[in-house]
Amino acid sequence: MRVSREQAALNRQNVIDVASRLFREHGFDGIGLKDLMKSAGLTQGAFYKQFTSKEDLVAQASQRALEGSTERWTEAAEENPDDPLDAAIEFYLSEGHQAEKMDGCPIVALGADAARQSPDVKASFEAGVKAHLEVLGRMISATSAAEREEKSIAILSMMVGAMTLARVVNDPEMAKSFLDAVARKAREIA
Repeated sequence: MRVSREQAALNRQNVIDVASRLFREHGFDGIGLKDLMKSAGLTQGAFYKQFTSKEDLVAQASQRALEGSTERWTEAAEENPDDPLDAAIEFYLSEGHQAEKMDGCPIVALGADAARQSPDVKASFEAGVKAHLEVLGRMISATSAAEREEKSIAILSMMVGAMTLARVVNDPEMAKSFLDAVARKAREIA
């Protein structure tokens, strides 16, 4: 049975969405194409009609995950226009976000994997990091663009590091201490 162009485009977007979540949960090498396509409700054969390689899907799924993450930061900030940075910090450094393996921050979930990937995958991550920095930069008070950029880099680095550490320890109190300490310091920096 032949699939219409519109349905093929929808199928492609569905595979990218499913892959962005499953890669965050299992890592890029932690799930095979067969299981990934099954989760998307398609056959493995359909994969090769949509993507040139798994690397192609990894780059596109990474881009999708990072765009979604940036949107979540923006939404959190918009919910508290009086203090958008505090809202973004509260969202990102929350225990709820810490528990979100499939929908949480792709930089935390896949950063180490991405460092070993192709330039295309790294380009997706670089664009996502730049978008995060841009969102943070709009929330930070500074006397110059250079100061705003430096503060944004410091805050993003601290927040990603804290979330990574919170996710890798078993002790919930230790995990919470990473999140709380960085939340306080990020507010001080801003």
